Formats: sequence, C-alpha cells, structure tokens
Amino acid sequence: MSYSSKLSAMAKRRRVRASLIFLLLILLTAFGVIVPVFALLPSLNSHSHRLFRHHLDHSKLKKVQTRKFEINDDMFWKDGKPFQIIGGDIHYFRTLPEYWEDRLLRAKALGLNTIQTYIPWNLHEPQPGNFTFSGIADIVSFIQLCQKLNFLVLLRAGPYICAEWDLGGFPAWLLARKPAPTLRSSDPGYLQWVERWWGIILPKVAPLLYNNGGPIVMVQIENEFGSYGDDQAYLHHLVKLARGHLGNEVILYTTDGGTRETLEKGTIRGDAVFSAVDFSTGERPWPIFNLQKEFNAPGKSPPLSAEFYTGWLTHWGENIATTDADSTAAALREILAGQGSAVLYMAHGGTNFGFYNGANTGDSALDYKPDLTSYDYDAPIKESGDIDNAKYDAIRRVIQRYSGALLPSAPSNIEKIGYGPIHLQKSAFLFDLIHMIDPVDVFISEEPLSMESVDQSFGFLLYATKYVAKDNEDGHVLFIPKVHDRAQVFLSCSSRNKGVRPASVGIIERWSNRRLNLPNTRCDSNNLYILVENMGRINYGRYLFDKKGILSSVYLDDNILYGWKMIPIPFNNLNEIPRVDSFSHIARSVHNKITAKRGLEVKHDNISSEPTLYTGYFYVDKVNLRKDTFLSFAGWTKGIAFVNDFNLGRFWPVVGPQCSLYVPAPILRLGKNVLVILELESPNGEGVVHSVDRPDVSCGDSSNSNLSQLLTHQHSPRL
Repeated sequence: MSYSSKLSAMAKRRRVRASLIFLLLILLTAFGVIVPVFALLPSLNSHSHRLFRHHLDHSKLKKVQTRKFEINDDMFWKDGKPFQIIGGDIHYFRTLPEYWEDRLLRAKALGLNTIQTYIPWNLHEPQPGNFTFSGIADIVSFIQLCQKLNFLVLLRAGPYICAEWDLGGFPAWLLARKPAPTLRSSDPGYLQWVERWWGIILPKVAPLLYNNGGPIVMVQIENEFGSYGDDQAYLHHLVKLARGHLGNEVILYTTDGGTRETLEKGTIRGDAVFSAVDFSTGERPWPIFNLQKEFNAPGKSPPLSAEFYTGWLTHWGENIATTDADSTAAALREILAGQGSAVLYMAHGGTNFGFYNGANTGDSALDYKPDLTSYDYDAPIKESGDIDNAKYDAIRRVIQRYSGALLPSAPSNIEKIGYGPIHLQKSAFLFDLIHMIDPVDVFISEEPLSMESVDQSFGFLLYATKYVAKDNEDGHVLFIPKVHDRAQVFLSCSSRNKGVRPASVGIIERWSNRRLNLPNTRCDSNNLYILVENMGRINYGRYLFDKKGILSSVYLDDNILYGWKMIPIPFNNLNEIPRVDSFSHIARSVHNKITAKRGLEVKHDNISSEPTLYTGYFYVDKVNLRKDTFLSFAGWTKGIAFVNDFNLGRFWPVVGPQCSLYVPAPILRLGKNVLVILELESPNGEGVVHSVDRPDVSCGDSSNSNLSQLLTHQHSPRL
C-alpha cells in the first residue's frame, strides 16, 4: 500500500499524537512548568452525533404565551408594544467567560437593549464529530447571561459568518473533504455538513428563543450573501432547515449591503425572512431603508442597520484603523431620531486569541491581508474593556436622548498593571524538537501535501527533502508557485557534521511569491527545510477556499523536487488543549530545579535567528495584584506567545502596527507565571519582553500600508 493511500486512515491518529507530543516537548523546554488548567477554554470532551437528527419536537418546549416578538406596521413589537432595537455585537468567543458579564454591563451602561453575536462553527467542531460547548465556547451560558442582564439577543447562526474570523467560521477540515465541497452553495456535498452542524447547534439554542422563555428574538441566515453569490436554492434550503429546528414563530433575517444588487441576490422576497441592511457609517440611512422596504413584505420592514460600524478592522502592515467619535455619533443619531433601529458593529471587539484571526484579499489571491491579533475595532468598549473614551461618551449621549431610558452609571475601567521586564532564556531550537518527533507522526509523499491534507487546521507545517545539486558558482534558484502563507527556507549539508545547524537562506511570502536564490553549498547532498506558517484563512470574498501550506510543486533550477516529509507543528489553539495527566507530574518533578528569581540572566549565546523557543517567568505576589496586563514585543521580530499555556496569538512588531498582546487577568496565577514564545527570526537583543499597563499600536512603518512593500527580506546565507 502506498503512503498516499494510508493518509486518510492514519490522519486522525497522527494529528492527536502530533499535538500531544509537540505540546509535551514545549512543556519540557519550559522546564515542565506549564500545566493545562484551562477550564475557561472549551474542552475536547466531545460527543459523537449521527449525521442527521430528528427535528426538534416543539410541542415539548414550554410556551410562554405572553411573550411575543414580531414585526407589524414596519415596526418591531415586543409583547404588544413598539420596540426599537438599540443593539451591539459582542462575540462570546473573543472575550474570556470571566469577563462576559463585565463587557455586557458596559454595554448596558452604553444604553444597549440587544446583543448580537455570531456562532463560529470551527470553534465548536474543531474536528469532524468532536463538538465542544464549554468554556469560551459555552454559547448557552453566554445567552443566558444576556437574559439575566435583560438583553434581547440576535443570533447569527451562519453557517458562514465572515467576522474577520478564520475561514469565515467554517472548520478547516471541510477543505479536505473529497470531492471538494463548494462552500456557501446548494452543493449537496456541502449541505450535508451544514445539515449535521445545524442539527446540533439549533436544537441547543431553541429553548432560548423568546417564545420559549429565552432572549433570542431573531436568528440570522447566512451573512451578506448578496456580496458573494446568487444561489436562491441555497438560501431557501437554509430557511427550511432553520424552521425545522426552531419553529415558525422566531423571526429569521438576512443582512446585506444596502444596494439593489446585493439585496437582489442576498434576500428572499416576501415575509418568510426579514431583510436587514448594513452600509458605511456616514451614508444617508433613510434612502437605504426605503430600498430595504422593496425586499420585505408590506408592513414588514422596520428600518434596521444590522451592522452600524463604530470602527473598522486592521490588517498587519496598515495604520491602526480609527473613526471619529462625533461623526459616528451623528450617524447613529440620524437613524435613532427617525425611530430606526441599529446594532453597533462592534460594541466590544475583543481579541483574536490563538490562531483564529481571518484575512482578506484584494483583486488577486496574492494580495493577502491577514488581520491583527487584536480585534479592538476602535469600538466604544475597547479590547480590554476600557470605556473612558470620546466615542463611548458620544454614543451614550445619543442613545440616552432617543431611548428615553434612564441609563445605569458607567463602570470604572478594569485596573491594569505592568509587571515589568520578563527576561527570557533560550529553551530549545525548533528543529531540535522536530527531531524528537516519532516517525509515525511524519507524513511522506512524493509531492508536498497541504496542511488540511495532513489533518491539521492551524499552526505550522515543516516540509523536508534532500537534493543533490551540481556545483554552480551562482548558486541555485528555488521557486514555489503557490505557498500559503509564509515560508522560511533553511539548508544544511547532509554529509557534514550533524552538529551544524540548518541555516536560514530566505523567506518566500504569499504576497510576493519571489524566487529565492540558494547558495552553492559544495555539499554532496543537501537538506532542504521549508517551514510554512498559516497566518489566517481568508474570511471574505471569492478566494474563501483557502488551503494552507505548499499548494504546488517545488522547483529547484526549474526541476521539480520530489520525496517530501511533512511534519505537523500545530501548537495548541484556543479550543485544542489536550488533557495529559503526566504534565502536572513533570511539573512537580522538576519544580525544585527552577530558580525562583523573577528574571534570568541573558547569556551571549541566548540570541539566534533560527526559530527558537524562549521561556521566562513573572510573579503575581498577591491576589489583589492579579490584573490585566499587556506584553510588549518591541525589538522582537515575529512569532506566537503563550502565558500559562494559553495561546495569546501572534506578534509581528517589525510590521506592526500592533506591538503588544493583551493578557486578561483570568489567565494569570497567584505566584509564578510562565511566558513561552516562539520567535521565528531574530529576538530582542536583550532577550526581554516587557509587561506594561497599556496597549501599544505604534510599531512598524506607519507611512506604508502595503504589506508586500514592507516586507523585503534580504537574508544572507551562512553556509
């Protein structure tokens, strides 16, 4: 049997082994002190479900006859009284559960009466059939908390959500199905997975519908479909599925851009589904609301801006996006003064923890624009929950005037603290850990395989091969026509001393796709290593089907290189925390060997340009000093960071604009806290990361917002 024919059967076992082994190796390099104790994260204690389930028996749900949310006379009605939706998006998956109530109370003080949130499929089903609804994925608890605080809920059920979230919320394993499904379409190969997913999630939220005593008054179908496709059969199928699981009383809605073209393609005429709109802040809203009426039944078109933009997203290499507070408030005033409804996108942005950030493109798939780790969005409630800003105050004044409600006092900001410099020591070279991986966890193929083909969704994938090249004074040329997203290339001599480390010879990026000159090594045989980083899948537009890794042949001097090994390096993502009891045993056995000092002396050989893991410690001496903080990576190059095994996300200060990563207090422990970072290139010369009390978005070249121009790498070979 060939290696390729074995892939499907062995993929799941290899993925689990690789994830566990790699995390164990990282723990060992950090002196065994990282213990997975994250009840706040979704557990992988999952339940298997049949492909199809019977629709919910609505007769078994308790009906609350006095509760009714409906549309009549071009108005929303709640329990027989007119209701103006003044809402805001807060995504449960971008804020730690310990802070859900805090952020919702700040939204309440802003004057909001409704919370809107997406459901990211990939968070809840990271692998086929493995469902998780605990910790940060506990959507039921989040909705119940909204009800406790007297909010109504608009639920954006997808299956596609956009949201600047990896793959628009679709699980990456969909991309590996054979034959390849056509996402966001009436393709049966795609719909079978949607039917199974909705057969899990919709019955879970059905008891929380307003007519069943819960806070959910509306459920969104798809998301801005009119900007993507024109498949009415697909939309009708989703409506049928939703009605089967949720019943006929809940309002289903779509959201599309406020143009005739997008509304024609994205909405369903008649009263089956309510058509809402979104548009740029500052556009005249009422002509768009009048257009909206054409796509709803008579009397069934209350004016609703389902995404009133309070700010905007930012990609790496751009200036941080900001919008004017007064103009934002004035645009909201124009809607509310005419008795229109609006949902602030975002009320609170939060953070793209782990590897879940999305990406956009321009006219070409090469014009790739990955999103920041921070999803602050310049929203009135900042990433860390702060509300002492002009935009919060201006919006609050407008809502106070037109809602007629007596607003609660605005809470104080959560206290931040800077724990000072954290001195890091080199723990291990990444290549040293790779050499310790069990060969059974290595994939072998004549041609490179994608990340999804080796059953990996996030992180890094290392490609390795050997080649024999004739002496050439001018060296050789490496060309990879299609790499997603960023490839670091290393060489070593197979025939030389095994102690000689692989040397960096350059970087090939998706957005530049340049040919790379390799030096003449004068070796009998050469080891070629290509470390590919998945920097976030595209979440919007025609290039949505965004596989990762090397997606083409690899050429050396115009000849195809064959015989590849693929070594998954997934690291742990937000919803992928393995439970291994031996971790705590390892931690206890080496605890006495670890220095109790806050910082470790940096030695001269602590600096490396090879991908390297660094470890450092900081201390929380008292419970009342366990506060939010930010880690400043000024002087570092690019990588990922973990605090107490929690994946904070990516840092890339040489490109910017984000210099720091947000560390919420619930991640921290009383006593010793462990910081582990993977630096992909060159570390801070002093080996220091600073814990500070405020965010920093001033890194990079603010005069140039073109990522491909910012990243011109000229690596000198060191062979």
